[in-house]
Amino acid sequence: MNKRNIILIGMPGVGKSSIGVILAKTLGYEFVDTDLVIQKREKRLLREIIAQEGDERFLEIENEVNAGLEADRCVIAPGGSVIYGKEAMEHFQEIGTIVYLKLSYEALKKRLGNLRGRGVVLKEGQTLKDLYEERIRLYEQYADIVVDEENKDIEATLQAIRDAIL
Repeated sequence: MNKRNIILIGMPGVGKSSIGVILAKTLGYEFVDTDLVIQKREKRLLREIIAQEGDERFLEIENEVNAGLEADRCVIAPGGSVIYGKEAMEHFQEIGTIVYLKLSYEALKKRLGNLRGRGVVLKEGQTLKDLYEERIRLYEQYADIVVDEENKDIEATLQAIRDAIL
C-alpha cells in the first residue's frame, strides 16, 4: 500500500463530496464517496440502515467498509462519522493523506438542512452543536492537514488543499 490517496474528513455539509469530485478531476484521480459504497453493499440508503439497524450497527458497517477500502490515486470522501471507526482511520492513515475540512459551527449550521435526512448519526437528545464539539477533536487528531474553509468558496478551498498537498 502506498500513500497516494487523499482522504477528506469533516462534518456533514463541509463539502467533502463536492470538493472531492473537483479535486479528483484536477489531480487525475478517481473519486470515492464511501457513503455510496456502503449503500451499494447494504442495498439500502444510509438513513434506512440507521433506522433499521440503529446507530451502533451503522457505525460498525461504516468502519468495516472504510477499513477494507482498496484505493490507489483516489480522493476519498467518507461520512462524517468515520472518525469513530479506529480500524478505518488507521487504514486511511496508511493509504493516504488525511485532510480535515474545517468550518466553524455557525457557518456549518447555515449550510445544513435536515440532518436525519442526510443519514447523520445523532444520539437521542444530541444537538448539532453537541455533535460538532464531540467530533472536532477527533478530526484534528487524525488530520495530516487542516484546511480552514471559513469565508472560502469552493475554488479557494481547492487551492488551499492543492497548496498543502503538492
